[in-house]
Amino acid sequence: MNALAGDRPLSEIELEEKYAQKDLERGIVHRLLPLLRPVRGRVAAVISIELLQVLAIFARPLLIGLVIDRGLGHGAGPADMRLILWACLGLALSWAARFALGGLSQYFAGTAAIRVLNDLRSRVFAHVQTLSVSYFDRTKAGRIISRADRDVDTLEPLLIQGPPQFLSAILRLLISAALLWMIAPALLVGLAGVVPVLAIATMLFKRVAQRSWARVAENRSRFTAHLVETVAGVRLIKQAGRERENLASYQVLLDDFNTALVRGSMRSGWFAPFTGLLTTVGLALILLVGGRGVATGALTLGELTQSLFYVFLFLAPLQEFSDLFERFANGSACAQRIFLLLDTDPEIRAAPDALTLPRIRGAIEFRDVRFGYHPDKPVIRGLNLSVAAGEVLAIVGPTGHGKSTLVQLLTRFYDVSSGAVRLDGHDIRDISEASLRRQIGVVLQDNVLFGGTVLDNLRLARPEASDATLIAAARALGADEVLEALPHGYHTDVGPLGSQLSQGQRQLVCLTRAYLADPTVLVLDEATSAVDVSTERRIQQALRRLCEGRTALIIAHRLATIRDADRIAVVRDGNVVELGSHHQLIGRGGTYASLYRAY
Repeated sequence: MNALAGDRPLSEIELEEKYAQKDLERGIVHRLLPLLRPVRGRVAAVISIELLQVLAIFARPLLIGLVIDRGLGHGAGPADMRLILWACLGLALSWAARFALGGLSQYFAGTAAIRVLNDLRSRVFAHVQTLSVSYFDRTKAGRIISRADRDVDTLEPLLIQGPPQFLSAILRLLISAALLWMIAPALLVGLAGVVPVLAIATMLFKRVAQRSWARVAENRSRFTAHLVETVAGVRLIKQAGRERENLASYQVLLDDFNTALVRGSMRSGWFAPFTGLLTTVGLALILLVGGRGVATGALTLGELTQSLFYVFLFLAPLQEFSDLFERFANGSACAQRIFLLLDTDPEIRAAPDALTLPRIRGAIEFRDVRFGYHPDKPVIRGLNLSVAAGEVLAIVGPTGHGKSTLVQLLTRFYDVSSGAVRLDGHDIRDISEASLRRQIGVVLQDNVLFGGTVLDNLRLARPEASDATLIAAARALGADEVLEALPHGYHTDVGPLGSQLSQGQRQLVCLTRAYLADPTVLVLDEATSAVDVSTERRIQQALRRLCEGRTALIIAHRLATIRDADRIAVVRDGNVVELGSHHQLIGRGGTYASLYRAY
């Protein structure tokens, strides 16, 4: 695949757009709102609580103004202590309500956030599992992890906390404006000049901030990807002595991230001081106009005091908008990338009327198969090969000539470019993926175990099996001697990716797992290439038992391990150049004989 746009290499996000065959969405509000549907009751509760908190806030200036104008005598009479006490009680209750309602709001918002983010995280995880193998071949693991983890977390302030706080700010703005108009319209008119300036500044801030935080999110995913690759390849890095160079590469990525973060902060950092300036201007206006009103008798001292509170309540949301819009910019930038991942469709899709096959006989046919991982670089070129049900076929040939690719095509991790792969006469593209892969068991050279015990890994093949059944399978294959010699036997923890076991021990676990799955077709791709001779003999015994009554494809470099195969296919340049038994091919003195002599 060409990764160039003209003479410029595509960025990683442009590559994601190319793989998804969709552009990054800029307006994503219509995609975010449905996420709140399962928690709309909690969101409504948070909004209702915010409304009550706003009412509690506005009770305070009313009570203070009442005390100043009516509770204090202003020299005309004694102070009304009863009114002052009731006002103080009201103020205390308003603060108590604010604290209680704040805690309740956090509870509803927190539980809603947990539900929404977990649902989204599960949705992303489930979608990632549906993507084709080709997607993982070309996408760094760290980028996928960044989407499913950090980017999802970034949505919480945007989705849960943001809307109620934005509503609260708008209500405080409107209510304070209405009350100012009732007390002194001239004060509101003076403040009205601030609003258009704020609106223009907000639009500019939103545009600049969204672009800036998009770059920050992109650079964050890059150093996360590098970290994941380092953890996965730490042995190679240490063996090659490349720790310093690898650290330097990581620091370059961190510098890019920090530069984007600083630039983003610089570009958007002006908004908070700018709103602070607007607040100062507003206060100056209120003092000027309000002081004149008190002097002329148009305003009482209590009304002026209330007006000062209302001005603060009018201007405070203007300062809060900077934080709210920064959250929106950061969250929407991450949401764009999450939805781009969710919009990426798997390349391998089941037919609408895909077949669910019962247990098959196991006949395999590759008919005129052509395939290349890149369209202009074919790996398989018009290959024809038939394997009878129950036959053991070995596939040999030079590295890079298409042996393992046949396994990828048979298991439908990739689809053929032309031709067909058939199983019992059915084109595998007409068989459901679950049904197809239940029929085929694969044991690779790079065997994969998951964190847990040996029994946990065996149970992946047969979840309902008892420990006794799993152990009996290991004994039937002759793997028991090795596995029972582990420190805790079958209860030994295998470590991350099986790192606590040797290569041979891992391979025996994988063979036992394949035996438990009981597939009709068995594929062994270099299954004994990385073990010692003693373990290889044990594995060969297990393989003979495993292949009984099954169609088996064995890909091997150790040619001595496949001498007993029913037939041997020699693959070269993406085609079958020789086919026959070991003795027949040796007698011909062709490619296989040359490979065998070299071995």
